[in-house]
Amino acid sequence: MLPPFRGATRQLILAALAAFFGLAVLGLVSPPLAGTLIVWTTLIPALALHWRLWQLVTYPFAGEGLLSVAFALLSLWFFATSVEDERGPRWFADYFFATTIFGGLIASLLTVTLGARNGEIPLVATAGLWPFVLAVMVAFAYFHPEQPVRFNFLFTLKAKYLAAIYVLFYLAVSLKGGDRFGALVALMNAGCGYAFLRLAPRRGLRAGASERWFGLRNAYYRAKRRRAAKKFTVYMKKQGKDVSLDAEGRYIDPNGTPRDLNDRNWMN
Repeated sequence: MLPPFRGATRQLILAALAAFFGLAVLGLVSPPLAGTLIVWTTLIPALALHWRLWQLVTYPFAGEGLLSVAFALLSLWFFATSVEDERGPRWFADYFFATTIFGGLIASLLTVTLGARNGEIPLVATAGLWPFVLAVMVAFAYFHPEQPVRFNFLFTLKAKYLAAIYVLFYLAVSLKGGDRFGALVALMNAGCGYAFLRLAPRRGLRAGASERWFGLRNAYYRAKRRRAAKKFTVYMKKQGKDVSLDAEGRYIDPNGTPRDLNDRNWMN
């Protein structure tokens, strides 16, 4: 049974398909232009860290072979749908951008730093959705470690073992093919995915940042209200009158009438 095709997973898959077929058509119409576009969208550390920062977002959609794209999108469809259902489309979008950007950034910084130490920055590049697919596998195994999954329609494995197989197999293939930078990017994506799962707010980075901002804003206004209440109390005492205010700076009825906190007439 196929998983539902919806939400942020669908948008990501459609974007990857549009990029793949768009580059394929452009390659037939104008090969030089297609080559230039691939260079501009592929993650190249020597360029990405020198004003081509957009490569940290575009490299999942840059050139790959047909079979590689097909298997990556199928894996993404099967496993990302479950992860998105677990946490929601906003969280999944945050997960994509966090793992893709920080995974690519850390790998690029390591490559440039080690190259500079050896006296030469290597001109390496990588592209494709597989690093993010591995991050999705890490998330799937994190949420459902004991869930049995049929592997290649032949035998069943627990999700945690399947995720380990995906990561190790991709690293082995990349290293055997001489793509050490691609293996590093995939490893950093998986690592950033695990860090995101452990450290990020449950509702995602944007929701967490919004809650933190409104919390700070409300704390500022409460402090401002308390300062104003103290000044008002001092002023009323100079006028020979005593007033009672609660800890939040709100007026307390001297007659002892209970105050309904939901009644806006009590608010100053």
